[in-house]
Amino acid sequence: MAKSTRLYRISFRNHDQIFEVYAREVSHGALLGFVEIGKLVFGEKSSVVVDPTEEKLKAQFEGVERFFVPAHAVIRIDEVAAQQGPARITSAGDSGKVMPFPIYPPSSKN
Repeated sequence: MAKSTRLYRISFRNHDQIFEVYAREVSHGALLGFVEIGKLVFGEKSSVVVDPTEEKLKAQFEGVERFFVPAHAVIRIDEVAAQQGPARITSAGDSGKVMPFPIYPPSSKN
């Protein structure tokens, strides 16, 4: 029986940036409150055009088998078809379309 190879696109916040990566494994993981991401997939090495953000992600995750992202930092997880886009990093800045979940309640000034 052939094993299906699923591909996931995961978007998550990392400081003031949004990372979008592709992976074969995503689960709730063994650590409470974290999403476990494994078997990262990057674009083909034979392509002539080099995307600097994808190269930065490749270098950052070089040698990493799996990593854990806090659940509150995950923006979206999609199961995608066999085709994948490039992994990328975008700035979340104040003008971004993604509103972060507030971590601390607003302080009351009396």
